[in-house]
Amino acid sequence: MSFQQGLSGLNATSKNLEVIGNNVANANTFGAKSSRAEFADMYANALSGAGSTQVGIGVQLQAVSQQFTQGNISATNNPMDLAINGGGFFQVTDGANPALYSRNGQFKVDREGYVVNNDGLRLVGYPADATGVILPGTASAIRLPTAGIEPQATSEIEMELNLDSRAADTAPTLGPAIDFTDPTTYNSATSMTVFDVLGQDVALTYYFQKAASDTWNVFVTANGTPVNGTAAAPLPSTTITFPATGGAPTAPVGPVVIDIPATTNANGALTRPITGVQIDLDGARQFGSPFAVTSLSQDGYAPGQLTAVAVESNGVLMARYSNGQNRPAAQIELAAFRNPQGLQPLGGNVWARSFASGDPVVGVPGEGNLGALQSGALEESNVDLTAELVNMMTAQRIYQANAQTIKTQDQVLQTLVQLR
Repeated sequence: MSFQQGLSGLNATSKNLEVIGNNVANANTFGAKSSRAEFADMYANALSGAGSTQVGIGVQLQAVSQQFTQGNISATNNPMDLAINGGGFFQVTDGANPALYSRNGQFKVDREGYVVNNDGLRLVGYPADATGVILPGTASAIRLPTAGIEPQATSEIEMELNLDSRAADTAPTLGPAIDFTDPTTYNSATSMTVFDVLGQDVALTYYFQKAASDTWNVFVTANGTPVNGTAAAPLPSTTITFPATGGAPTAPVGPVVIDIPATTNANGALTRPITGVQIDLDGARQFGSPFAVTSLSQDGYAPGQLTAVAVESNGVLMARYSNGQNRPAAQIELAAFRNPQGLQPLGGNVWARSFASGDPVVGVPGEGNLGALQSGALEESNVDLTAELVNMMTAQRIYQANAQTIKTQDQVLQTLVQLR
């Protein structure tokens, strides 16, 4: 009797419609993956039975297979939204149970500084030390350094500039070596801000005085106070000598070391002394063109508070501070599986590993078969809505056809019953 075949077809098609309906329902769910109902035929086999005349007894749902193809990536302009462009899963944890895995990159920072998803599960990655060095090894929940960043005193200064070789000598023949209030006693000047150990700003001004052909004296003041000598008799911090053929200076050799005294800055604060500051003048040149500074940098900074977080393609969370400094805060760790279809779906856009999926292979984004991260974007569901609607119509027709086989069998049975 074909009732068995028809009923199994109705049951299987009903399951297929459930799978299709779930796909359609999650067409707008970020990170969701479509599923596919997979069927197998059924035979009532006996150990001693065989032959080519055996008729199957219907169909059965063999598996509901998840399709882990890449979904489209759409921009959101939220820096904490992350999309994986390629293979791999985010790892999230509640801190007590084994990690779960997700493709949904909708993250935010909770009140404790942890990077969490909408269910409060914490994103897993490698921490960074106080200097911003990533510490690979055992991954843990990522927590941003909400306490801010401590100041750093200036220790190195680098200059790139051109001194006009056509300039006249300005070194006075009488009196002090330079008068900072008299522009005729020097040729050019430039300024920059450095920082003491407390992060207080100190205004350094460099005065370049041509003493002779190819020879320049460099005077330095800190908040108006000469670094070398006294206010009444300032002395040059160094003398730059250029070769007659042009090029890099022949003196000084190596960095010039200065000690910046304690002074009062523009805010009226008493700054601390900054000792052993190295000034690199290898980038100085003397050509027949106007004075120009092309680079003036130093390595100190004031204290700062966390203002923003940016995620780079390799998973590094770059913390940005109010003092203009950027420092790595952590690095996201991704996981890949040999058989991702073996992962167990738990809902909430997460999966759990299983025996079928195998153990995760972890690493940082962009390495091996792990995809790169895109910040300010999310991976859309990979559900093809048009294809699902076509599948739905096909399943509907198959359901009707199976119902028709039951109806036909009923009519045949009715005919047999009515035989006299």
